[in-house]
Amino acid sequence: MELFHQSAAWAAVTARMCLDFSTRKHSTYWILTLALVVLGMTVVGPLHAETISPRRLLEVTDLGNPVISHDGRYVAFRTERASIERNTYDTTWCVQAVDGKSPPLRVADGGLPLRQYDTGGVLPSPAAWSPDGKWIYYRARLNGRVSVWRAAANGSGTRAVTSDLADVRDFTLSNDGETLMYSVGPTRKEVVAAEEFEYDRGIRIDDTVNVAAGLFRSSRLDGRPATQRFQGAWFSMGPLLAKVPDRWKAVDLATMTTRDLSIPELPARPLMPADLSPNLPAAPIKNMDGLRYEIVRNPDDGRIAVLLPGHKDKGMAMGRYVELAMLPDRHASHPVYCTAKLCRHKEIMDIQWRPGSDDVLFTIDDYDKGHAQSIYGWNVVTGVVRPIVLSHGLISGSQRYWDIPCALSSDALVCVAAEADHPPRLEAIDVESGHRRVLFAPNEGLGADIAATVPAKLIRWKDAQGREFTGQLFEARGTGAGHPPPLFVTFYSCDGFLRGGLGNEWPLATLAEDGISALCINAISGLGLGIVAHYDQGRAAVESVVKLLSAEGRIDRTRVGMGGLSYGSEATLWTLEHSDVVSAASVSSSSVTPTYYLFNSLRDAFRSTLRKSWQLGAPDETPEQWRKISPAYQIGRIKAPILFQMIEQEYRMALDYALPLERRHQADIYVFPDEPHIKFQPKHKLAVYERNVDWFRFWLQGYKDPDPDKAGQYRIWREMKNAAKHRFGTDSHDGS
Repeated sequence: MELFHQSAAWAAVTARMCLDFSTRKHSTYWILTLALVVLGMTVVGPLHAETISPRRLLEVTDLGNPVISHDGRYVAFRTERASIERNTYDTTWCVQAVDGKSPPLRVADGGLPLRQYDTGGVLPSPAAWSPDGKWIYYRARLNGRVSVWRAAANGSGTRAVTSDLADVRDFTLSNDGETLMYSVGPTRKEVVAAEEFEYDRGIRIDDTVNVAAGLFRSSRLDGRPATQRFQGAWFSMGPLLAKVPDRWKAVDLATMTTRDLSIPELPARPLMPADLSPNLPAAPIKNMDGLRYEIVRNPDDGRIAVLLPGHKDKGMAMGRYVELAMLPDRHASHPVYCTAKLCRHKEIMDIQWRPGSDDVLFTIDDYDKGHAQSIYGWNVVTGVVRPIVLSHGLISGSQRYWDIPCALSSDALVCVAAEADHPPRLEAIDVESGHRRVLFAPNEGLGADIAATVPAKLIRWKDAQGREFTGQLFEARGTGAGHPPPLFVTFYSCDGFLRGGLGNEWPLATLAEDGISALCINAISGLGLGIVAHYDQGRAAVESVVKLLSAEGRIDRTRVGMGGLSYGSEATLWTLEHSDVVSAASVSSSSVTPTYYLFNSLRDAFRSTLRKSWQLGAPDETPEQWRKISPAYQIGRIKAPILFQMIEQEYRMALDYALPLERRHQADIYVFPDEPHIKFQPKHKLAVYERNVDWFRFWLQGYKDPDPDKAGQYRIWREMKNAAKHRFGTDSHDGS
């Protein structure tokens, strides 16, 4: 199988393997397919000439949720790929031998991806293997309901294990594999009835209602239009009746009969800080999603691996780094700390016990290497720490699944690896030797094309204060001598395969291929910074890198674009207000405004967070701070044109500055319904991608797409350019 993954043509077949392999009953089909692929490679050659289009970036096959069978021989994982025509995602469960000697086997349809209600990110949905390795069990939304399904590991069939009137929230398989336990909330009919009752009687506005969004079925939750409510901290969202408590049931897998579980029969919940000794020197920390604690019990002997808060500098709310430690049992109050250099002062993201050993494997995120991840092993008895795998990107997921850890057996890790210019692939890693082997690379053709045309390069630089930034640079190709290309920057986070920065809205490789160098900049941790300093690091990062690249003759400093989502949007607007380095911008999210405050002012959680993180009270309570940081008070300082591509439930909070900018022909505003914080509908994503490319090519290169369907947008942009000439006396790059 040495030919596996060696060319774009071969990758096109591997991308279909998991989808089609279950239909192939005889090995002759596989041999014939291989022969045809090799013949095709001979006739047509490598496929490196295809453009890195927004569509190709959108249609990347993502991989996630790897889990290894109990005997360590097989891994189950899920693929996800956008279908633009049907405006949905196709997901598939696959099984493959960990030794890589056979291709992946399609075993089941994964249904619609289950998503976070607030951000739109794909939820982890790992499968559970039966002890005998014959089945995988998984949660899936199919036919309008979320159920637990069972798929034969040999691809011979699937069936629903649950047929509940309510959607399944969680499930677990008993150790003997004979019973499946699952939890549900309200029934689907109860949720619909509650929505319609409110509709008929009037919806009372209280601190759970998102008044910036529609009030009735205003977003797509779990695949259907649904009414949403705030669930707690900040902007956490969920469906109506989401707080109805879990009810647990059990399915006898031999008879397929279901019964309710009594309280003593409920599955053991994960350990929480309250389960540990109150005499610990510090409470275990929360991970980045703020929901799950990093406390992991060794199933063999009860030892506990834990992440504890590290040293807290003066004036800091919490320490930047964590301490990796082990407790002999949950009652122990004296942790055994990892004191080796390789685990001290590190950003530890995940911890796992290696089965049948004294080793705790931990994943580190290294900012100095552009948020590259590495995995190390700590022997809790000897104290020795050794590197297992060092990477140049993500090793525990693609950008959509960045926080899903590798699957782990006693001998191997199976990880989803991805770099800035290398799309996701599945790898097996020997725990002892660290040897890496590609198991499945469905996007190898795209990776080869990017490598041949606009490969990414990690760059480092310092601003005037000496702060070091990192970023991934896709340099423009085909620019003539003496004519350096424009530069586009997106600011916030640059993990894994960079389709378009955080939120995937600015297709970096496409821009580079079209002659605009594209840079994704990693923000520095904002711990201990006031909001002004936090915003201003974006300005400093952009100004300093433009100065550096311009001095090296690599970009034209008079033609710089900037874009961002969430904090990246806020940093972009701040840069427009306090610098003239950016000549055109594109944002996806709102910044703080009086309207933003008004819409959310009923919620204690919002007001307390705004005061703590933004140093803002009500507008009449902290007027100086509002005038300092809100774009609503800085409109006169903004000179660059701005493209707004926002979601419906957020755009109203930006109207304080977006509408005045549009009135003076300085903004173009587009709004996308039925989307969470990060847009996910494929048609919307493609529209955003393509419009961003058109926008920056127009303002930075003077290029207009001849497509007649786009004539309207260029008419608007020419009017904006003419208004800018009249107001600011700026030169035109639009070629008009």
